[in-house]
Amino acid sequence: MHHLTLVTASDCHLCEHAQGVLDRIGHDVPLSVRTVDVESAEARSLAERGIPLAFLPALVEDGRLLAYGRLSEKRLRKDFAA
Repeated sequence: MHHLTLVTASDCHLCEHAQGVLDRIGHDVPLSVRTVDVESAEARSLAERGIPLAFLPALVEDGRLLAYGRLSEKRLRKDFAA
């Protein structure tokens, strides 16, 4: 099971795209995705730990930035299969 945090903002078309990508992958790969607003305390905590949040959305797993901006479904599937 991959426990992911997706940092998003309102009215963000790339954030909506990311949700769709993760929904499709979630049909084949066990994912647990929490969505966090970039203005939240949790997002600030991630930034303080070195996760860059300048380009949204940001996808984080175990304190490591996996992807940001327009998420690639193909790349994420490859990463999750490894």
